[in-house]
Amino acid sequence: MDYPKLKSIIEGLLFMAGDEGLNPKQLADILELDAGLAAELVRELKEDLDREGRGVQVAEVARAFRLTTRPEHAPYFERMAYTPTRSALSQAALETLSIVAYRQPITRVEIEEIRGVKSDRAIQSLISKDLIEETGRAEQIGRPILYGTTKAFLDYFGLPGLDALPEPESVDPEELLNEQTQMLFEKLDGRQMTIDEVEALQERLGAQHEE
Repeated sequence: MDYPKLKSIIEGLLFMAGDEGLNPKQLADILELDAGLAAELVRELKEDLDREGRGVQVAEVARAFRLTTRPEHAPYFERMAYTPTRSALSQAALETLSIVAYRQPITRVEIEEIRGVKSDRAIQSLISKDLIEETGRAEQIGRPILYGTTKAFLDYFGLPGLDALPEPESVDPEELLNEQTQMLFEKLDGRQMTIDEVEALQERLGAQHEE
């Protein structure tokens, strides 16, 4: 049995699984291995990443394994998040935001089914900008995370509530997504949100909360 290849496959699987991760049984089913061997291979992968000083590590959370960044590298990730050239909402992020706004609460898998592409980065970008947040867990196998919009989202777009979102006219799923995204973009008054603006908004919300 080619253990190095299996560990490489597991690394890719954990990357694809994102925050939800995979438990030993899920890995065993995918790899067609014994669950005990699958768990052992994950732990060997963890040791390999630690020994080589790689930028990611394997973490075990709620009996599931997932890839995470290393805490000691956090200052660099913060710099990246606050780099001006990365501060605007991308088309992918805006599209993902429109899905969450109109379909919440919604899981990552459901978002990706609508968009037709992976959405991990877009989701994390929106969370870092305090536009969406985790709202609970779905009553499904694996209890996937549910996402919804935040109060900062309502305040930035000038909405009293979610019922004030513009109503789309289209019924075709693909056209509906395009229409919802366009209406949300128009709410931005033709401009992209910057992290500086989000920071100012968060400070204002914090001051209001203290009052």
